[in-house]
Amino acid sequence: MRDELTRAWLPMAVRLALRFRDRGESMDDLKQVAALGLVKAIGGYRPERGSAFESYAIPTIVGEVKRHFRDCTWGVHVPRRVQELRNAVRLAVRELAAASDSRFPTVSEIAERTRLSADDVILGLEAIESYKTLSLDAERPGADDDFALRDSIGFTESQYELVLARETVRDGLRGLPERERRILYMRFFCDMTQSRIGEELGLSQMHVCRLIKRTCARIREQADGAGPEAPASSVAA
Repeated sequence: MRDELTRAWLPMAVRLALRFRDRGESMDDLKQVAALGLVKAIGGYRPERGSAFESYAIPTIVGEVKRHFRDCTWGVHVPRRVQELRNAVRLAVRELAAASDSRFPTVSEIAERTRLSADDVILGLEAIESYKTLSLDAERPGADDDFALRDSIGFTESQYELVLARETVRDGLRGLPERERRILYMRFFCDMTQSRIGEELGLSQMHVCRLIKRTCARIREQADGAGPEAPASSVAA
């Protein structure tokens, strides 16, 4: 009996699905959703309540199609209230534009038409533009070049932190004695070992190690404001 009822009322479900054509969704998908709504209507119908099957099935099928649009067709999930605002604003824009020679209505005109606040109208307008997402490989809208959307996305410049670090320690480095500046240059810019630096300057490797630690600690304290500046003579000791 369920199969017979499904075959008998399937044309009605298809007609209901056709109401939602030209909304960016495949008609085959809409027909399947409407057919699923018909199956649910057959399963939930109770003839003992006295209402005709058609009066029960139509809202069930239409509700299933609307639920499909609400839950499955948005590129990004948005709250149901925002979806309802979008629908109300979209309908008002269409009606107002038709009555004013295709001129796009103002926010105040839409608000008066829908009896919504200006903020809700703006939210609904933003939701209209957010219904479908674009691939990052798609060409930029209105552009006549070959650049894609991904080419306009910002990125974190790795050198920013390096510039900040250099500016932070600049004053501390300038205040160092010549020998300490030279040691840091050879160690961190020339990538020389402590033993090689000691040979160049006539110092032991341990003494070079202590100088590097003291010098770096002093620069760090100056950069962080962690303590009073140590005299240069203490570093050169």
